[in-house]
Amino acid sequence: MSKKLIRFDWAVKKLLRNKTNFVVLEGFLSELLFEDIKIQKILESESNQEHDEDKYNRVDILTQNSKNELVIIEIQNTYEIDYFHRMIYGVSKALTENLSLGQSYSEIKKIISVNIVYFDLGQGQDYVYQGTTNFLGLHKKDVLQLSAKQKDTFSQQNVADIFPEYYIIKVNQFNDVANDTLDEWVYFLKNSEVKDEFKAKGLAEAKEALDIMRLNKEQQYGYNRYLDYLHVKASEALSLKIEAEYKIRQDEKFKNSVEIAKNFIAMGLDNSSIAQGTGLTVEQIQLLRQQQS
Repeated sequence: MSKKLIRFDWAVKKLLRNKTNFVVLEGFLSELLFEDIKIQKILESESNQEHDEDKYNRVDILTQNSKNELVIIEIQNTYEIDYFHRMIYGVSKALTENLSLGQSYSEIKKIISVNIVYFDLGQGQDYVYQGTTNFLGLHKKDVLQLSAKQKDTFSQQNVADIFPEYYIIKVNQFNDVANDTLDEWVYFLKNSEVKDEFKAKGLAEAKEALDIMRLNKEQQYGYNRYLDYLHVKASEALSLKIEAEYKIRQDEKFKNSVEIAKNFIAMGLDNSSIAQGTGLTVEQIQLLRQQQS
């Protein structure tokens, strides 16, 4: 029997930074990247963020795994039209901040950017996307490869292995049908529940570590405050959507009234009659007459 657990985004901020809970993040990353991931350390936290909007709107966690790669996990709850650009910024920031003065470019760490979004980012039918960098010949259509010496020097097999790698999980687009272990994780990200039959790495540990009943009073207060914040943001987003749709309808209605008024003017009707028939003001109709004359 499944039970409601702490949301993953809040857990990343408050619970999963503890080394004893690394197994949860390791399980998630292992299922997403299709390899056994071990986290060595957390490189940064959100402790320098001062405002609620900074703390709750997104979650950044930068980890270093056993392969010396940097893995960014970012969770975005509210819509951002330029989120793709922020993904680039986050990777660039991590890249430059982790290359010490005097180091050669060959010591730049591989960066994996994992983005969990709770809004419809871009346009696509899938709910998990991967992005890599390859160079395709304009004439021969071949993929640029590393030389044998570069493979030996960099311990990489492909050019794409050097460049940042991006993953996007569009949580709300998932249909709640778990066909594999990665889907089981996406199900948890969407519903904050782990079904008894789930076998994905890290979920058994998540089921224990993220049990709401294990929170102390201070943690429960903070978590409930966070949930209240998400409800407020959801209401704000819905209100903006309704207002935008209403404005569009009003604009369309006004355009239709204008076209009807133009026809009435051409028919020789007076301003008062046209106003009654279209809902426009006499002043608006007079302006239309001037524009048509």
